[in-house]
Amino acid sequence: MRQWTVDAFASGPFKGNPACVVEPFDRWPSDGWMQALAKENNQAETAFLLRTADPARFSLRWFTPGMEVDLCGHATLASAHVLLAELGLEAGAVTFDSRSGPLIVSRTAPGYEMDFPADPPRRCATAPAGLTGALGVEPVEVWAGRYLVAVLADAAAVLAVAPDIRALASIRGEAGETGQVIVCAPADSSDDVEVVDRFFAPGCGVDEDPATGSAHCILGPLYADKLGSPVVRFRQVFPGRGGDIETEVRGDRVLLRGQATTVIESRLRVTAQERGATLPDRAPRIFGRKIRS
Repeated sequence: MRQWTVDAFASGPFKGNPACVVEPFDRWPSDGWMQALAKENNQAETAFLLRTADPARFSLRWFTPGMEVDLCGHATLASAHVLLAELGLEAGAVTFDSRSGPLIVSRTAPGYEMDFPADPPRRCATAPAGLTGALGVEPVEVWAGRYLVAVLADAAAVLAVAPDIRALASIRGEAGETGQVIVCAPADSSDDVEVVDRFFAPGCGVDEDPATGSAHCILGPLYADKLGSPVVRFRQVFPGRGGDIETEVRGDRVLLRGQATTVIESRLRVTAQERGATLPDRAPRIFGRKIRS
């Protein structure tokens, strides 16, 4: 059974956000087995795929080292990259059935475009108790969607944030999920993007995520309104990595654009057969094409 590590929202290796993608199953392994592998991988997300009768449609689930999550943009991008670039799926787009509904990833030049549900945030009258202390900086505005959004004064403030992760883990306010907070601000005028941001997610076991698609389902609509443009370019400025994500709001959907790079192909020396899963066919062809060795 093979697995790939893919840097998503990255123009090259060691950028963006790494995710592990396991080759598709014919039946799901047990939840416990998938959680154990995700913990073993110790990446922000491990993605698991299930084949359907349609060769360009898969069920998709995401596990952090600590829990299963409802939506993960970078591991969805990584999954599409594995299917299209590594396993030779001959399709212009892939549809994933997930806890967040159908997610479509299309080939574009030079990367991929994901069609996700938009999550327009609402303005909070006041900051949740403890947020300013946990971040170590006073937000200019606070918004809430699936995650909290703390708008800061400028890009330098975003880069300087050094939060109290343990304190941040219990903060929710009006957001849908606890302990998951975006900080953002307009980029410097000399930058080639409009907005810089970071995402702290101790509530799901990730102190800070390098590049987060689901966060930009919130930020895309927010800054489309602020800037008066449906297309906004973001840079998630995780120290030492970071990723570039372009969003385009279309009604109740948001398109997320980015690139992906495979950095590792590995073979798992464990199986899920004893847990009820059917392993992938060992034949040397998949999706009608010979796979790369």
